[in-house]
Amino acid sequence: MSEILFIAHRVPFPPDRGDKIRGFHVLRHLTCRARVHLVAFADDPRDLVPAPEYRALVDECVIMPRAKSRARAAIEALATAQPVSLTAFAHRDVERAVRDILARRPIDAIYVFSGQMAQYLPVAGPRAIMDFVDLDSAKFAAYAGDAHGFTRHMMRREARLLAAFEREVAGRVDASLFVSGAEAALLPGSIAIENGIDTHYYDPAARHVPVVGQGPLIVFTGQMDYRPNIDAVTWFARDILPRIPGARFAIVGRAPAPEVRALAGERVIVTGEVADVRGWLAAASVVVAPLKLARGVQNKVLEAMAMARPVVASQAAAEGIDHDGTIRVAPDADGFVAAVAALLADPAAARALGAAARARVTARYDWAAALAPLDGLLGLA
Repeated sequence: MSEILFIAHRVPFPPDRGDKIRGFHVLRHLTCRARVHLVAFADDPRDLVPAPEYRALVDECVIMPRAKSRARAAIEALATAQPVSLTAFAHRDVERAVRDILARRPIDAIYVFSGQMAQYLPVAGPRAIMDFVDLDSAKFAAYAGDAHGFTRHMMRREARLLAAFEREVAGRVDASLFVSGAEAALLPGSIAIENGIDTHYYDPAARHVPVVGQGPLIVFTGQMDYRPNIDAVTWFARDILPRIPGARFAIVGRAPAPEVRALAGERVIVTGEVADVRGWLAAASVVVAPLKLARGVQNKVLEAMAMARPVVASQAAAEGIDHDGTIRVAPDADGFVAAVAALLADPAAARALGAAARARVTARYDWAAALAPLDGLLGLA
């Protein structure tokens, strides 16, 4: 049986946020075909000891806590002329763990998940697949466009240094993967391996804890200490929601930043972490994704579509999804107001749109089909 070393910036289980969902399904796909050894960071102490059903998926399992502060990572980056994204994930124990497994095990291939972890690739070694997921240099270049002063300088620096690093890595691995064709096009020679969706789990007919409330409910889901999500809900709560009378807005996701918590009020609910997001999605009259900055395929949109909810998304959030008109795309605040208000005023049309969205993801975004190309890339076919 082939042996694969899987290196990830965040332990891929439980699959309860966007990057962990993709990582988990890739890992599970590989474990059905090879013996997999995992080396990963955990930024949540609860993830340091995986549940038995997850631990059973892999052979060796090395999970390191990631406790380095942003300030320390920035100082190290400035001192070494490296991107902060790399120094933030530089750890001698992870380096030792990777070297140790490569020395002891007959590793046939290395799968690196997320660009920050490419620093652990050996100079020469087995076949290597680099799953960048998104092109981080492009993300920081976009951040720089909205920043000022020293922050803008640091974002531009990060974009420039990461771009050089990404090109160097792509030049020495066997394949570079991205989550969408649009992302893959940014680094010539790359391949798109799209995200999928578990339509059996995200199913309006599946059992979940219901959410009870009065009146129309607009829902946003996501990791709420992530800057694009923070900006999205802030924009919606302040500039769009006041123009939609009678509706409540639920911000559903873990670790809400202070500016997100400050939005809570009579019409805005900030839940923090929830055990099962499906209850909130099922209760939603409309699900929104008002992201001004988005890379690749948005899991939050696929999940809402799979739950047969009507979705209104920004152009950035919809760009990576082949939705075939089964979600509404709003170009600006006026577009969001018009689209959300129309769906709230016509529940039958909203139900029909949600049903079409579920049919679309069921037909188009099956994980098995999305990940099938990995077998050939890793020599498992």
